Amino acid sequence: MEPTVNVTTVALISPYTRIRLVCTESPFLKYYDDESRIREQRETKQSELSHSNSDSDISENEDKFCVDVDFLRSLDPKEWKDQDHYAVLGLKNLRFNATDDDIKRAYRKIVLNHHPDKRKAKGEDVRQDDDYFTCITRAYEILGTPNKRRSYDSVDPEFDDSLPSQSEVEKNFFRVMDKAFTLNARWSERRNVPKLGDVNADRDHVDCFYNFWYNFESWREYSYLDEEDKERGQDRDERRWIEKQNKAIRAKRKKEEMSRIRALVDLAYNNDPRIQRFKQEEKERRMAAKRAKQDAIQAQKAEEERLVREAAMAKVKAEEEEQRRIEAIRLEREQQKKALKKERKTLRELAKSNNYYASDDKVRVKNMEGVEKICEMMKALELQKFNRELQEGGQEVFQRVLAETEEKLEEERRAMLTKNTSSTSLNASLRMVDKNAMWNAENMQILIKAVNLFPAGTSQRWEVIANFMNMHSPTASTHKYAARDVLNKAKDLQSGDFSKSVLKAQANENAFESFEKTKKELKVVDNAEISVKDKEPKKAAALAPHCGKNWKLSIQ
Repeated sequence: MEPTVNVTTVALISPYTRIRLVCTESPFLKYYDDESRIREQRETKQSELSHSNSDSDISENEDKFCVDVDFLRSLDPKEWKDQDHYAVLGLKNLRFNATDDDIKRAYRKIVLNHHPDKRKAKGEDVRQDDDYFTCITRAYEILGTPNKRRSYDSVDPEFDDSLPSQSEVEKNFFRVMDKAFTLNARWSERRNVPKLGDVNADRDHVDCFYNFWYNFESWREYSYLDEEDKERGQDRDERRWIEKQNKAIRAKRKKEEMSRIRALVDLAYNNDPRIQRFKQEEKERRMAAKRAKQDAIQAQKAEEERLVREAAMAKVKAEEEEQRRIEAIRLEREQQKKALKKERKTLRELAKSNNYYASDDKVRVKNMEGVEKICEMMKALELQKFNRELQEGGQEVFQRVLAETEEKLEEERRAMLTKNTSSTSLNASLRMVDKNAMWNAENMQILIKAVNLFPAGTSQRWEVIANFMNMHSPTASTHKYAARDVLNKAKDLQSGDFSKSVLKAQANENAFESFEKTKKELKVVDNAEISVKDKEPKKAAALAPHCGKNWKLSIQ
């Protein structure tokens, strides 16, 4: 298939005119060559003026247009696709760097010398069917069209697709790899391709370089190597099938090309001394951060241990101080108790020696109770002062202080009464009556028995004891016992102060009567044996009402 040549109409052809030509041979050819040379020089000067701002390298390459005539004559038009089109146009040295203007000028220059008409005029033998000028037009058609030129440049036979060897990279990394990256930078879609740099490049530059190449965008494509031309298909389906096959082969070659670029970048990255230095610095930084973290943990642990030790020492010290304080308080209390006991003893002896400041037995008994009230109400210092005044003032001082004590007690009782409402006072009086009726001597004996039957640890102990009282008490029909009632009564019995419970006094009287009855029934035993401690707690508990202040009850 012959290539399509763009033809522009300049002017219409004039009518044919018959003239007589005379061939002068050598003079004519000399004139023709001189005219061609002058026209070429004129065009070259105009091109230099129009491209005065172009690079100096391109102007130098204009003088390097080299056409190998023997090479052109050896070309076969049938093999045009496998030929070096740059070499055909004399641009073998420029190749990829040749501009569109370079290609046009080279084509004009070669046409002037190798057009079949020119060569015929020189007397050369021109073969019309397989003349090499067809290869020239093919080369210009491909290189003069941007898309076709890109397709041909993608498979430029002069381009080296091989990668540097490991030994070459290790020997001189920067020289070898910079050459390889510069060579492959021609395929980049982006213009500003970062340079490899040297050993002193900073990390930002190195990261930018490898980020660019690991995300490399190549314009290289392989349509020039299509085995079949879809335009040769006889129908649409055949052309579509050919295009599908061509696209599959192009995609495979594109994938291989990207794998080659990736292998080149990996080779550089794995052998780049800067990357190794950065990795070592990063490793040292991480190790330093790890050591700093461990040191911080150790310091925190040591600080915590120190705080624990200090807290333990402070606790021990506080406990020791508290123990000393408690001991001091205990000693002070003991001293106060001793002083109080001493002053009470002094008061009792002084009152006893003065016959309790009364001549009548009834008054004497009342004063004896008054002495006990004064002992209970006054503190050690007050008693000490009172004893001194009593030694000096005698009965008058005693009666005055006793009256003051009675007045204080009466004020306390009135204060307690004023806190309760009238209804509370009424209920309290009713409860007092009920309480006196509930806790007679017989019911108290039943309570003691229940406490012994249900010892500490019994589930819901006081509810069980209350139910026992309700079942066995003779007054259960009129009075129901609650857990709180039996608990309070047990606490009253445990207390050693008989002045707090009238029932305890009654219990003591009943106990004394029982003792007198028991005493009358005792028989004299001639052969007395050593008494043995009773191991049964129930028997010991049965004697509790007869033991007065020595009886104690464990309450949960």
